[in-house]
Amino acid sequence: MSPVSNTPQLGPVPQRITVDAEQVHRLVADQFPQWADLPVQPVANGGWDNWTFHLGSHKLVRLPSASEYAEAVDKEHTWLPVLAPELPLPIPTPLAKGEPDAGYPYPWSIYQWLQGEPASADRITDPGRFALDLAEFLVALQSVDTTGGPRPGQHNWYRGGTLRTYDGTAQRALTALDGHVDVTLAREIWKCALDARWDGVESWFHGDIAQGNLLLHDGELAAVIDFGTCGVGDPACDLAVAWTLLTADGRQAFRERLSVDDATWARGRGWALWKTLVTCAQTVGDADDSAAGALRVLNEIFSEYAADAVTPALP
Repeated sequence: MSPVSNTPQLGPVPQRITVDAEQVHRLVADQFPQWADLPVQPVANGGWDNWTFHLGSHKLVRLPSASEYAEAVDKEHTWLPVLAPELPLPIPTPLAKGEPDAGYPYPWSIYQWLQGEPASADRITDPGRFALDLAEFLVALQSVDTTGGPRPGQHNWYRGGTLRTYDGTAQRALTALDGHVDVTLAREIWKCALDARWDGVESWFHGDIAQGNLLLHDGELAAVIDFGTCGVGDPACDLAVAWTLLTADGRQAFRERLSVDDATWARGRGWALWKTLVTCAQTVGDADDSAAGALRVLNEIFSEYAADAVTPALP
């Protein structure tokens, strides 16, 4: 494990800019006149890192919302066409790359629209099947040749690198949550994750396997989107979904299909814990869905950790 003094440090919170449909229409019309007649409409809940717009009924436009997020554009145009043929589910592949213009300062992309609705526990018809389908997708992703792949860095907020990058934000969240949740247990789980060593064998990872990036069709996993945080490194970051979305039985099936060792599982739990602690700290005292969801995930992490600690090793 790298010492703290050599750990990459996260920069300040990105300063997002706004983009409207008229501006997007001008960009498309000027640079891709073959699509100038297609209507442009904002995508509901289009994400944070990018502003997303429908372009007609079969395409979408993604425009980074800050300079830090723009670093992913070239990566996606280079690597998504390489990854797509190797994977068992559709992923976005770029149709065209736009340049800064019309008052918009960053490169941007046009993609084919992938049909589906964001995953949520109540929309998944068979949680066990969903968990196995997702595991199969990650097995395939991790099997892709890593030669020349992008290593963890600012382009993906150090996904695939050491969890110690996030220790400062985790500790601040724990301080804010003292008296509201079991911070003693949370600190124990976090330390376990930090101490869990990675064997150094690199593989491809998505970096943000979360509800909004998993699309369902008729309740089944149909596509995986938003590869802005993808890269090559420690794939443990892709395990966080086991606590944030999967059922207990689904989590076990997911773990077994991925053949995840104890250290990797602990690091994956740490990725889930870090993000959940931050959300809990931001919503402490609130009574909305975000606050309730974060507390639910935190309790899921706590109970799974306790059960995992007392499960006897297989002979």
